[in-house]
Amino acid sequence: MAAPPPAPESAVPTLSLRRLALLLGGLAMFGPFSIDTIFPAFPAMGADFGADKLAMQQTISVYLIAYALMSLVHGPLSDAIGRRRVILGGLGVFTLASVGCALSTDLATLLAFRALQGLSAGVGLIVGRAVIRDVLHGDDAQRLMSQVSMIFGVAPAIAPIIGGWILGWSQWPAIFWFLVGFSLVLLAATWLLLPETHPPEARMEVVPQRLLRDYFAIFLNPRFQRLAAASTFNFAALFLYIASAPAFVLDLLRINGRALGEADFGWFFVPTIGGMVLGAFVSGRAAGRISGEKLVAIGFGCSAVAMALNLGYNSWTDVPQVPWAVLPISLNAFGIALVFPIVTLAILDMYPRQRGAASSLQAFTSLVVCALIAGVVSPWLSGSAMALAVGATVLVALGWLFWRWELGVSTNGRRHGDSASPRVPGESI
Repeated sequence: MAAPPPAPESAVPTLSLRRLALLLGGLAMFGPFSIDTIFPAFPAMGADFGADKLAMQQTISVYLIAYALMSLVHGPLSDAIGRRRVILGGLGVFTLASVGCALSTDLATLLAFRALQGLSAGVGLIVGRAVIRDVLHGDDAQRLMSQVSMIFGVAPAIAPIIGGWILGWSQWPAIFWFLVGFSLVLLAATWLLLPETHPPEARMEVVPQRLLRDYFAIFLNPRFQRLAAASTFNFAALFLYIASAPAFVLDLLRINGRALGEADFGWFFVPTIGGMVLGAFVSGRAAGRISGEKLVAIGFGCSAVAMALNLGYNSWTDVPQVPWAVLPISLNAFGIALVFPIVTLAILDMYPRQRGAASSLQAFTSLVVCALIAGVVSPWLSGSAMALAVGATVLVALGWLFWRWELGVSTNGRRHGDSASPRVPGESI
């Protein structure tokens, strides 16, 4: 495997790493904001459009499908014309799409503009990963990735709370006007603060035939498939609950025997995302001290314990109560945050000259699964807390099995002196 090109020396001094983490974290946030801020508004939007819960769930599925399809373009486009241009263009389109959502008068129009939001929302997360790997390597990259994950993790916690506050003094279109304002702030910050981290001499021309060939080569790489599947199914266990949040919070959860309302989404999201933020903090602190392989093992171990507690609690009671029903989900989020940076950096390190493409394809794999969960699995399971617990357990088990498969192949390859079997970041030799 070719050595990665050196990070551009001029990019890092222009913007401090702390400020870069804040900016990239903010750019990654506007995707989750697009999903989670509207959760409290589902009943009001459904009443205005004459749509039931299943129809409203499609506002998530349409968004994620568009997000997944366009995620295949963001990375290679940034490899060809630079990271900064792609991020600025995506933010501009997202702003216009949010205006369209705010002005929608029927469900079909809303779905069309939700799709346009999805087409543009991936630039922050996907291209941002490539930016991190452009400027840093090894443990430093893991630390910055963890810092961005901490900031990114705040979004799903505060987004539904913000949505609930907005509904307290205005109608649901105000939520989309909030997204317009948020994206304009990011657009200005990116324009003023983000340097170009992918210099012209390192860029690759976008040739559709070659792009398809490269994508097939990456996708058909067995190691990429194992790592992407491990990351995707591991996160999908949490996303099942996020996609099911309107039903889980409003229909299933109770606090002191009473049902939760539209302003109570924080009871679910704050501890859940708190677990993810804490896990990202621990991952950053552990960089260079604990091997990547051990950190992933600890992460999956936390998720396994969380699933056992989740199944046990829901088999004990038919009426899940706050906070006990949410604590296992929070522990699972903690474990996911330990696993994610290690697996993502391992994928990016496989393709040092095609980091954008590798990041895009990893995101596409995850988003397709998440779209299926939002559109099919969540409506099927969200009527029962026990069904959700079983579904999440299956997804965690699938992620762990793919990771064990990857470890077995890598260990066997190194035992036989296969230098093409790369180690995970931070792995001890």
